Amino acid sequence: MDDQKQPQASATTDTASEVVWNVPNVLSMFRLVFAAAVFVLLPLGFYASALVMFLVSAATDFVDGWWARRFNQITKLGRVLDPFCDKILVCGTFILLAVEMNGAASSIIPPYARIAGWMAVVVVARELLVTALRSAVEGSGGDFSAKMAGKLKMWFQCIAIVAAFVALLSVGEVTVRDAFEQPKFPWWLAGIMVLANWTAVLSTLWSGWGYVRAAAPMFRNPVRQE
Repeated sequence: MDDQKQPQASATTDTASEVVWNVPNVLSMFRLVFAAAVFVLLPLGFYASALVMFLVSAATDFVDGWWARRFNQITKLGRVLDPFCDKILVCGTFILLAVEMNGAASSIIPPYARIAGWMAVVVVARELLVTALRSAVEGSGGDFSAKMAGKLKMWFQCIAIVAAFVALLSVGEVTVRDAFEQPKFPWWLAGIMVLANWTAVLSTLWSGWGYVRAAAPMFRNPVRQE
């Protein structure tokens, strides 16, 4: 009896994996919408709302990955859509936070505690490089699946982004509290910002280097002339 049921279960699983607009892919699309909301709210100064949208968007990344593995709903569209949405969310938020922290908030937040423009460039450059390497490796039939360093990098980047939001939210409180004095940025928050920013940058560089090493053997092979 068990042998007779197995093919039917396998067929059902294969059919589920072939559905394009399954739960993981729909969640990825929602992540894209939430990211757009972050990009609108952040420049307008609605930092609390933008932070909530970012956290909800980041949460969908965990849920759609778990769902796809748990119910075997990994699709070709999902393999493209999921990392694309992640990159849009993280890179876009890093860029806008760098603009905000080095704009009006720069009079209160010390330079060493801000997300600098070059940090945003490092994040974007790493994502562009890994995307190009993945396209080349998988196009030649190789495997370029996500590595643990890449997943940790995502966590550290999200922590840095949340810390930056908290810093921007505290700027208003500092300004109101010290309206008749020289505004002072909390030293403990500055320390957290320094630690979060540099951890995100170093983990970004390290994970990028890991992907470069993984792709290096392919580039050592000579191109075949047909």
